[in-house]
Amino acid sequence: MSFPIVRHRRLRGSAGIRGMVRETVLNPLDLIQPIFVTFGTGVKNEISSMPGVFHFSLDTLKEEVDEIASLGIPAVLLFGVPETKDAVGSSAYADEGIVQEATRLIKSWYPELIVIADTCLCEFTDHGHCGMVHTHTAADGTVTGDVMNDASLALLARTAVSQAKAGADIIAPSNMMDGFVQAIRSGLDEAGYEHVPIMSYSVKYASAYYGPFREAADSAPQFGDRKTYQMDPANLREAIREAETDVLEGADMLMVKPALAYLDVVRVIRDQFDLPLVAYNVSGEYSMVKAAAQAGWINEKVIVLETLTGMKRAGADMIITYHAKDAVRWLRE
Repeated sequence: MSFPIVRHRRLRGSAGIRGMVRETVLNPLDLIQPIFVTFGTGVKNEISSMPGVFHFSLDTLKEEVDEIASLGIPAVLLFGVPETKDAVGSSAYADEGIVQEATRLIKSWYPELIVIADTCLCEFTDHGHCGMVHTHTAADGTVTGDVMNDASLALLARTAVSQAKAGADIIAPSNMMDGFVQAIRSGLDEAGYEHVPIMSYSVKYASAYYGPFREAADSAPQFGDRKTYQMDPANLREAIREAETDVLEGADMLMVKPALAYLDVVRVIRDQFDLPLVAYNVSGEYSMVKAAAQAGWINEKVIVLETLTGMKRAGADMIITYHAKDAVRWLRE
């Protein structure tokens, strides 16, 4: 029989007690800061739909990396916006590509800062899809196309090898082609980069939350959409199948993207698999918070820290977030 009055509030009575019994603690070491690098010189342009996030050319990049390193954020995720694009995304795997050049610079400045290279073709193809496409033009001029899965794998593996050669510490393939982890793992091993881990975008949904990112990465599809290779937001059991395939193919870390509307998926993947798990707090989630904060409707600091804590409580070991720099400052307070 329970005591007549159960006083749960005893453990909430002061900040000190609340801190002692806190079950989930957000740490700066949990966070990964994305960076968008682009061609040109003197470029530091704010992305209109992502306040506080910028495009950097290689000559302005160090200021951003200095700030990230000074805050103790352990890792960055690199996205590249190239000067030229083509049907096969050749600048994605060029030795002098924008991501490769940025990687070399960052590793020369801060050898201990972990550089994660996003491995996809969408920013580098003129059609904006994540693999090679076979296009069809109708009589009225309408262009459609089929993404060619197996033909894309060799290019993705080639991209991963070029990124590892440039010094990337972790390869993060986001393309959602079937068999991409196995193809990239084989390519890395054959090239002598068997020590480089793969952080797989294992569970990536065809989400409307990516809208601001497509402006940032200039990667919107020129026809069709990505629903034939990214997952249906309504599906959960499929996420388990996707993650299990990546585990069997050699992934070292798993990811769920987006995070906020998919915390149930994060929890299920955490419970099913014992690999390190990453949640991607994506552009749309970031921009909604920024817009509401600028309108004075929410307390940005409290909302961001609560949201990131929720992602960790759901089971994420690491969180990719555009809030990373601000979150570290607030945690230090």
